[in-house]
Amino acid sequence: MKQIKNDKQAGFTLLELLVVLGIIAMLAGIVGPQVMKHMGESKTKAAKVQIEDLSATLDMYKLDVGSYPTTEQGLQALIEAPDNAKHWNGPYLSKAKIPLDPWQNEYHYVSPGEHGKFDISSLGADAKEGGTGEDQDIVSWE
Repeated sequence: MKQIKNDKQAGFTLLELLVVLGIIAMLAGIVGPQVMKHMGESKTKAAKVQIEDLSATLDMYKLDVGSYPTTEQGLQALIEAPDNAKHWNGPYLSKAKIPLDPWQNEYHYVSPGEHGKFDISSLGADAKEGGTGEDQDIVSWE
């Protein structure tokens, strides 16, 4: 039997690979910042939802105990009964731990609050007061 010799080899040339890599790099440069922007927005929305959930949970606590936890008792009162809470019917959270904000910082709780019966806030991505975008403060009173 005679073997047929094929001089053409299948595959891509270096130039073709470089063109494809260039196109991928351009797409990543365009799409990447947009994805990061939306990730920051989603963390801000998640913090707002968590603050609303904590507010609702604090309302349930008040229905049972008769008052909101003090600043000293903090959000921990939703998990462990404070010493003077006679009708505590908790834990009020499904997990045995107070949730952290999306940037892995603790929520700030003050009761009585400056803006209502209690204030809950997150300082955002920069963990500093003020800011815009992902660095903005997320609060329970707005």
